[in-house]
Amino acid sequence: MTHPTAIIDLTAKVPDSCNVGPYCVIGAGVELGEHCELVSHVTIHGPAKIGSHNRFLPFCAIGGEPQDTTYKGEPTRLEIGDHNVVHEFVTLNRGTTKGGGTTRIGSHILLMAYAHVGHDSFLGDHAMLANAATLAGHVTIAEWAVVGAFSAVHQFCRVGAHAYIGGGTMVTKDVLPFATAVTPRDVKTYGLNAVGLERRGFSKERIRKIHHAFHVLLNSKLNTTQALEKLKAEGDQGEDVAMVIKFVEASERGVVKK
Repeated sequence: MTHPTAIIDLTAKVPDSCNVGPYCVIGAGVELGEHCELVSHVTIHGPAKIGSHNRFLPFCAIGGEPQDTTYKGEPTRLEIGDHNVVHEFVTLNRGTTKGGGTTRIGSHILLMAYAHVGHDSFLGDHAMLANAATLAGHVTIAEWAVVGAFSAVHQFCRVGAHAYIGGGTMVTKDVLPFATAVTPRDVKTYGLNAVGLERRGFSKERIRKIHHAFHVLLNSKLNTTQALEKLKAEGDQGEDVAMVIKFVEASERGVVKK
């Protein structure tokens, strides 16, 4: 189902099961999966590979050139998974050659109006960007993480799995998995995202172990290195605590603490 006002490049691959609404533009090198819907006034540039059952709301701009002064027109890509909802005026940029060449969006992701995903970024499955949330280039948002409205994440920062970033937060360091990070000025970790973990089926014992790890990392008088040594010395605390430890050890910009 393609509206007569839509413009589709001859090289684009659009299955018959897709619904392309009024005034949409699908450029060269775009490949859509089955049952995608472009409501109206949607622009998709290629090269881009988009999975199935994705819904694009009016005036979103998908696969545009990376906003990077070093970009010189190289054929970089955007890849999107399945069952995502992309709301009005969202912008998703392709990658750059220096960043690996590809921006990757997972599956079951909600991108609210005016959200922006910069070049070479990665969004894990079930992540969410609220209204006007902004990701600079080379940002990693892990699965189930939420970036609140009008928040910005600095380039090369990582947001761990199941983390929650409150609205208006400026993130300049990595955010721990499972954390809640909220601040109007200097970002801080305020504790565990316990409500979100309960909603996702985490047991009380799993949450207790994560809470203990957060206490050692954030509320003890130990520095980060000492805190990690203490957690490791306590023995096997489960895969969640192991994820936190691995995340901190891999951080290059430091992690958000109190």
